Amino acid sequence: MLSVGGQIGQQSPALTASRQRWVVAVLSLGGLLASVMQTLIVPIIAELPNYLGTTRDNSSWVVTATLVAAAVAMPIAGRLADLFGKRAVMLGCICGMIAGSVLCALTDDLLAMVIGRGFQGVAMGLIPCGISLMRDCLDVRRLSRSVALLSATMGVGGAVGLPVSAWIAQNFDWHALFWCSAALATVVLALMVKVVPESGVRASGGFDICGAVGLSVALICILLTVTKGAVWGWTSPMTVFLGVTGGIVLGLWIWLELRLASPLVDLRTSSQPVILLTNCASFLIGCAMMFSTLATPQLLQVPDMPGIVDGLGQDLFATGLIMAPAGLAMMAFAPISGRLIVVVGPRSTLMVGAVMIMGGYVGLTIFLTEVWQVAIALIVVSSGIGMSYAAMPSLIMAVAPGDQTAAANSLNALMRSAGTSTASAILTTLLATSAIDIGAGATVPGESSFRTAFWVAAGIAAAATAITSAIPYRHAEARLR
Repeated sequence: MLSVGGQIGQQSPALTASRQRWVVAVLSLGGLLASVMQTLIVPIIAELPNYLGTTRDNSSWVVTATLVAAAVAMPIAGRLADLFGKRAVMLGCICGMIAGSVLCALTDDLLAMVIGRGFQGVAMGLIPCGISLMRDCLDVRRLSRSVALLSATMGVGGAVGLPVSAWIAQNFDWHALFWCSAALATVVLALMVKVVPESGVRASGGFDICGAVGLSVALICILLTVTKGAVWGWTSPMTVFLGVTGGIVLGLWIWLELRLASPLVDLRTSSQPVILLTNCASFLIGCAMMFSTLATPQLLQVPDMPGIVDGLGQDLFATGLIMAPAGLAMMAFAPISGRLIVVVGPRSTLMVGAVMIMGGYVGLTIFLTEVWQVAIALIVVSSGIGMSYAAMPSLIMAVAPGDQTAAANSLNALMRSAGTSTASAILTTLLATSAIDIGAGATVPGESSFRTAFWVAAGIAAAATAITSAIPYRHAEARLR
């Protein structure tokens, strides 16, 4: 059993075994739904300019808004949860998802859609807060596998949600995507009110408003630089201005946080080698995950046009079905990961996961000409991601103070999110290295581009493995009772 933040034992009134199972199920359902919001509109991205009466570049803000909002919301939600209650903050995240979904369902306006998608992104704050609440409310014997299950939803949601979203988009009006998400979120809200208890653990001090504003400004500038740089041009005045501004504000924010008694993020705690290196690995694992999320659908959908391009020729719905087993494998590995965390420790589990990711991507560089080959390699990658995601919160909670676990987990989740945003920019550049003209002004990435991208992803996973091996974590000392 793991010690958590130097403390062992129940932090809230004891729950029956049945109630604990319900808590895990509801929190995992909420995490799954929150992660689905990230890829909810993938099936309609190509048609968004027509739906919203705007340009393709402008319509991309509908995607960017969710990513940026999620990144900004997680550290703020984590600190609020430590101060005022994890359940209360999670309920707020779910309410934000409902409000955003209803707004998107009722509009055809670009600005309203961007605002609604931003509210949907706030829901990602639910996952790190839920992981921390599990630490406070669950019996230690089921904690590792429960955390593994909730962590896995960060990757599972996109893989499983894609075919469902594609089916809804193909058979109903596109607004139905948002009506469905609003309805499901309402069900989760009701279940959370009924089933999930509030944690009795509270942090001391107050909420750092200046720190929240500063971090938000820095993250928005940096993430817009990363996600929009390829569109605006990496040397364009807007890209340079946002990048420089984000860097300066981030530096000032760090200076401020180190001088406050109650900072938004305790950087001294976060600078501990275990947490620091785990967050670095989280960034790389998040980056590796995004390569499979973005590159594999494009690979599967390259058309098969003899004499022009030899592609796999799958439509969006078929692509979703091919990718779905990988998401299910990620979920299936949760109990295995939980058991490994107990037996060999979270660091070793994280290393195994990173090695699996690397092996899966190496397989993709070699075997990418048949659908079944891609599907198997993707299952290996996704299983490794699920194992890695399960291990990282356990590493964080093993050393973070008990009253700072939500903030610490939120920072870890933020690092994963930063990795996914960075991967998106890198992948866009890599897939443009060899483009094949398929007529009517359309191009698709060539096979060499995909191989290069997968080799880069394998290298990223190898770097994550090396960083994980340097984490000074002693499992024998952490397994106390």
